[in-house]
Parts: sequence; C-alpha cells; structure tokens
Amino acid sequence: MAYQTVNPFNNQLIKEYANHSDADIEVALRKADALYHSSWSKGDIEQRLPILYRLADLLENQQEELAKIASREMGKLIEQSRSEVKICAQIARYYADNAKQFLAPVKYETELGEAWVEHHPIGVIMAVEPWNFPYYQLMRVLAPNLAAGNPVICKHASIVPQCAETFAQLVREAGAPEGAWTNLFISSDQVSAIIADPRVQGTALTGSEKAGSAVAAQAAKHIKKSTLELGGNDVFIVLDDADLEKAVETGVQARLANAGQVCTAAKRFIIHQDIADQFLRKFTDAFKQVKLGDPLDESTTLGPLSSKEALDTLSQQVSEAVQNGAKLHFGGKPANSEGNFFEPTILTHITRDNPAYFEEFFGPVAQIYVVNNDDEAVRLANDSHYGLGGAIFSRNIQRAKQMASRIETGMVYINWLTDTAAELPFGGVKRSGFGRELSDLGIKEFVNQKLVVVRQ
Repeated sequence: MAYQTVNPFNNQLIKEYANHSDADIEVALRKADALYHSSWSKGDIEQRLPILYRLADLLENQQEELAKIASREMGKLIEQSRSEVKICAQIARYYADNAKQFLAPVKYETELGEAWVEHHPIGVIMAVEPWNFPYYQLMRVLAPNLAAGNPVICKHASIVPQCAETFAQLVREAGAPEGAWTNLFISSDQVSAIIADPRVQGTALTGSEKAGSAVAAQAAKHIKKSTLELGGNDVFIVLDDADLEKAVETGVQARLANAGQVCTAAKRFIIHQDIADQFLRKFTDAFKQVKLGDPLDESTTLGPLSSKEALDTLSQQVSEAVQNGAKLHFGGKPANSEGNFFEPTILTHITRDNPAYFEEFFGPVAQIYVVNNDDEAVRLANDSHYGLGGAIFSRNIQRAKQMASRIETGMVYINWLTDTAAELPFGGVKRSGFGRELSDLGIKEFVNQKLVVVRQ
C-alpha cells in the first residue's frame, strides 16, 4: 500500500511516504504499552488534561495552515477545512473540560453495602481512520482516550499521509509523552497483526463496511472490544408542511458538503407528494448554480472527489443505477477537467430492485423518492442496510418528533442536516456500525467500568 499525497484538483503527486516496518511496529507497541503501565496512564487524570488544552490552542493558532494541508491533500473546500480544524479544537477542549466528571466514580444503591463503579484505562487502542475528515476522525479517538489514559496507535488512510504526520506532530508539540499517539504507515495485514498482539486491548475504526467487517472480525477473534463507524444511506425527509426554502437550502448543503463524501450526508431525499414537484424544481435550480473548481478558491462551491479511484467508483454506480431503470434527472457524469470532479447529480425513479436503492453513493449524487404519507416515509427510511443519521423537515415539531422516534438510525435531526458536536454522541446501528464516539458515551467505550463493593 503506497502512502502518497496526490492533489485531487489536478492529480499531481506531491510526495510519497515510506511504509513502516514490522520492527517499527514493535517499537511503537513497546512504547505504547510502557506508557500504559506507567503512572501517566494509571495516575491522576489532571496530568493528562493540560495536553488537550494545549492541543486546542495549537489547532486554533495554526488553523489556516492546517486547513490548506487538508484541502490540497483530499480536496475539501478551504472553508470546510477551516471548520474541521475548529471542531477538532472544540473536541480537545470539551474533553479537557469534562473528562474528569465523566470518569468520576458512580455510586450504586444496593443491599450488599457501599458500592460504586470506577473508570480505568484498559490499554493500547488500535485506530484505523478514513480520509474524508483527516483531522476530525483522529481527534474523535485521541481526545477521549488520552483523557482516559489509553495510548493509541493509528493507521490513517493512505491518501492523507501529510495530515496524519501533521496531527501526530501537533500531539507531540502539545506535550503528550512518547506512545500516547503513534502514527504508522502500514498495511491491512500489519493492522491485523497489531490487533492480535496481547498488548492491544481495543480497536476503533471509521471507514468502509468491508474494512469494518475485517477489523471487527479480528478483534472478536482475539476477544477485544471494538467500535465501528461505517457507511450511511441517510434520509432527508421533507413533509408537506415543511419550510420549503429552508429544506432545499439545507438539503443542498447536506448532499454536497465535502463533495458528498460524508457518511452522514443526505443521500435519500424522501419528499411528500404534495410538495415533491416544487422541491425537485428548486433543488435542481440550486444544483445548477454550483461552481466546480479549486478547493483553495473561496468562490468554489464543489471541490473534487478525493481520488481517481473514488471518481471511477461513483461513475460506475451512477451508470449502473441508470441501466437498472433510474432516471437521470440532472448531471450524471465526471466533469471535463484534469481533476477528480463529478457533476452534481440527481437520480429519480429508483425502484427497490435497483442496486442503487441499497448502495451508499460517496459523492454529489442525490436520490429522490416520493411518498404519500408519514407511514410510507418511515417504511422507506427503515428499508436500508444502514442506520447512521437522518433529517426530518416539518413545521409541526410534534409530528417530526414522532417520526424521529420511529426511524431506525443512531441519530436524527429535525429541521437541520445530520451534524456533529463534541457534546453529542455520534454513531449508528445496522451496517453503519456499533458503539458511540464523542460526548460522555464516547469516553466510556474503552474504559474498565470496575465495580467495587464494601460489605457493611
């Protein structure tokens, strides 16, 4: 597996990175394990939290430089890259502020006597992370585990090695000891060997269903805890009483942000029949206004896909969808440019026997479905292999709340797109994975919740 920085705007190779050897891995494991068995991991949390505060400051002070690195390496619009760096700082500061409270002992009432649950680190965690949010995905793992005392070894995606190295350097600069966060350029086989190593006690993966299945299987084989955040086929439901202008504006953002390369992006637009024609007309008009271009240009509204491979995959999916009966309403092909650009695309008339019905389209492709009522919308929403996020637009909040409770996903937003915040749990069900990141739930995924009882 070659780790390379290739600018997706023009497909020019910027730099290649050498893979780490098995000997490098052994050194990393030894350092991480030694740190876990030290007073830094096992001792007072107060000694670890200042690192997160310093990391937040570094991220904010270097926001522009970090944003440009991400935009050049994976094609994210510069303003979206800035936002990613900003939320990373927020996550670091959030756990610095709240981790002590989250990990405080919890008392339990029992006839057996005095009882409480303590929270302790469990050991080295192996993280496997994707390219689409090259800093944020790392911070979701680092911040809670550093606060808890778990050292982390990370294999980042092979197309964002500069972001991987830059993040590791920031963590060191913030004062983290050797072994707290180690970036490795390694293969899937080497990841598998690390998971099997007795010094590793858990695995966290964000990525594809295929990668998640392999990592979870290896973790289960060795009886180790894992968390998975995988794909999504999120619904964006617009009911007949919705604020149509707001729904269209938010819907375009929800589908095209990060060039549509978001697990929680709106992918299936489920529209009530009474407003379907209006919505589609306005939605199409908005897609027509999109400006493709250099992600470092502030006026660009749609950047390139992350790689030539991503472009080829999406092109094939759209082609197969149309061959199987979908109607190409707008767009539908790679843009005529040297970069990895795909036109903003709208597909309609997708039937359940069309492969597109169950697939995740990781790019600027929206599917439109029309339903007659709320029950039909819920049935369609739940008829999916995935269950990550979703959005409902309605002026009747009670109606929207009732629908939200019926939708089989880990997250539902009403009158907004599926979003993220340090203080809110993030994760899904079905083939979207298991476990939660962020919030108080995220920090407890990889701790020993140890019961202590004093018999009276």
